[in-house]
Amino acid sequence: MINYSFPLYRPPAEADNIIIQATLGCSHNRCSFCTMYKSKRYTIRPLNEVRREIEALAHAYPNANKVFLADGDALALPTDHLAKLLRLLKTSYPRLSRVSLYATAQNFLEKSVDELKELRAGGLSLAYFGIETGNDELLRKIDKGVNADQMIEALHRAHEAGIKISATVILGIGGIEYTRGHIHDTAKLINAAPITYLSTLQLGLEEGAKDRFLKAFDSFTPLNDLQILHEQRELISLINPPQKIIFRSNHASNALHLSGILPKDSKKLMAQIDDALRVGKGAMVPRWMRGF
Repeated sequence: MINYSFPLYRPPAEADNIIIQATLGCSHNRCSFCTMYKSKRYTIRPLNEVRREIEALAHAYPNANKVFLADGDALALPTDHLAKLLRLLKTSYPRLSRVSLYATAQNFLEKSVDELKELRAGGLSLAYFGIETGNDELLRKIDKGVNADQMIEALHRAHEAGIKISATVILGIGGIEYTRGHIHDTAKLINAAPITYLSTLQLGLEEGAKDRFLKAFDSFTPLNDLQILHEQRELISLINPPQKIIFRSNHASNALHLSGILPKDSKKLMAQIDDALRVGKGAMVPRWMRGF
């Protein structure tokens, strides 16, 4: 029925929702730690082609109420194109309550707040946003394409438009050499930017990314699980956001799964980490059960 272009990725929270590939690949596609879209060339799919898939999926799942727009950063679409797509979704799914997508800081910075408000009015309500780190030197090394101030500006634009943000941070992305700068600057960024959800995951480098990632570092010493938990604890201790954040570390890569509201549950979460550090390996998810 639907000929998806693989590989196809979606956030864990979108597992049971309709997935529409509005674009193929990622418009940036240079982050050195990521191999997700290296096999694809960024392409805007024709609206008529996407329309047929929307209608087919609406016929098969008429009561669906949530849609995720793939691939890597569908917010890169021109505003008029994306607005038409949102109108199609609203017409096709009478019970539609949420449209979400991956987005980069560049996507938000390339659109005005008025454009973003137009998209929000059309139904776009949630964007998944990779912070990764708030440290400018690390952002250059991983080829993120923006600095921390630009990410803060992008997140404020999203907030002003009423688009919720689900952000991710990668623990261990600076190795032992950059652990302090990574965590302190990341907390500083989060404290300066309104986000609704925050998830942490642990650095994992597939073979297709490892050499390129390491090439940017004079020295890179990976963190072990205990050192990762110390990073996690330090990050939580420093987060004092402008609005409450729903926090999770339940990604398949994580050695320890945590959940709570920041900053309300900060002490509880740090106590859970302290317990795990005392117990050691036995308190953590076995490595064979982890992945990406």
